[in-house]
Amino acid sequence: METGYLRELRQSFSSGRTRDAAWRKSQLRAILRLLDENENQIFQALQRDLGKHPIEVYRDEIGVVKKSVTYALSCIDKWMAPKKNQLPLLFFPSRAEVRPEPLGIILIFVSWNFPITLALDPLVGAISAGNTVVIKPSELSPETSAFLARTIPAYLDRKAIKVIEGGTDIAENLLQQKWDKIFFTGSARVARIVMAAAVTHLTPVTLELGGKCPAIVDSLSATLDLKVAAKRLAAGKWGACCGQACIAIDYILVEQKFSSALIELLKKSVKRFYGENVKNLKNLSTIVNKHHFNRLRNLMEDPAVAASIVYGGEVDEENMIIQPTILLDPPLDAEIMQEEIFGPLLPIITLDNIKDSIEFINSRPKPLALYAFTKDDAFKKQIVAETSSGSLTFNDTVIQFVCDDLPFGGVGLSGFGRYHGKYSFDAFSHEKAVLHRSFYLELEARHPPWNDFKLRFLRFAYMFDYWGLILLYMGLKR
Repeated sequence: METGYLRELRQSFSSGRTRDAAWRKSQLRAILRLLDENENQIFQALQRDLGKHPIEVYRDEIGVVKKSVTYALSCIDKWMAPKKNQLPLLFFPSRAEVRPEPLGIILIFVSWNFPITLALDPLVGAISAGNTVVIKPSELSPETSAFLARTIPAYLDRKAIKVIEGGTDIAENLLQQKWDKIFFTGSARVARIVMAAAVTHLTPVTLELGGKCPAIVDSLSATLDLKVAAKRLAAGKWGACCGQACIAIDYILVEQKFSSALIELLKKSVKRFYGENVKNLKNLSTIVNKHHFNRLRNLMEDPAVAASIVYGGEVDEENMIIQPTILLDPPLDAEIMQEEIFGPLLPIITLDNIKDSIEFINSRPKPLALYAFTKDDAFKKQIVAETSSGSLTFNDTVIQFVCDDLPFGGVGLSGFGRYHGKYSFDAFSHEKAVLHRSFYLELEARHPPWNDFKLRFLRFAYMFDYWGLILLYMGLKR
């Protein structure tokens, strides 16, 4: 049975006001006000939930969303405009257009690791497309969930945009309802539950998942290039929520003869960015909860894996901190190399030849992100042509997430569907084909009764422009 809040959202959508460009723009501007006027509250919420530094919060959460909103406001009129399309001249005179229209009521499931970005960034797309929305924040980031539940109704249209807090029971209840689109960010395990529920109502879904995102490191000859690469690798592993990110580097592939130099530079970057003593680490997010802390510790304490640790490995259970940890050639059949790590443990896998990295990656599920550090243009082309991933970034990490003109999404087990910028607008829109036909110039060859002449005409129909068809028609009639 449909709940009261769903009826209200459906009525708001049916009224047509969310389709109006002025309403969409007003809600987007309200998101900017929400972020500007509550910046300190966001800093505090994410410090309590995940131990995030305010600069990390602004970089990965507030700044990302503000940029998305600003971009959408500058483009929304163009996105909403019908697009003219060409038709076969066989149907002249006629015209056609594609009109984007909102899907209806959207359900957004938010992951805990970037709880502001993963709530508001999809919301920007859903609002831009003219939908009504329910946001379900993660109960694993309770301070941020409470912040969203408190502030979104104060700034946005509360009859069209709602926040529903709660745990798995609330999520299960939401999945029993009929939605026009479900947007989910999280694990593959929960995604299967979402997909199974969506089948009941044939609800379309976007799944933003993760997987084991590899980084290929070629033999960079220049010392400066290698130092820069090490900094960017460290940022791509530990700099975003302590590795608790779907696009964080999961493991590195490097030639064996090159591994020691890379490890030393990674150690220097870790010490410079975060410090050495696990009790005094700075600028490093905490592990989200005890369950995930114990999971990561168990991965690391597997005897075969523990023997591969070359740096780090210390834990602070009281504060749920795990030191950035580097492992060299852990067993490939160990759990740490089979499941997404989602934490600060970084395996380095050595190869005899870096070109073998392509086969290594292709033997595993397709990752959400693939990173490659190389100056070899031929190798770049080979990676582009012979691997499949949600995104591919050369000589840097994670920056693809904040590029509005690039689609963000997975492939295979790393998810499907895409968003960001215009892709977000498209994700929450239906492109409706509209064709207008005139009553003039009817070609009788289209209609029965059938004869050989009409068959000959139709065989040639799609090979000629309109006037060619008329001449053919007249010639065949003669």
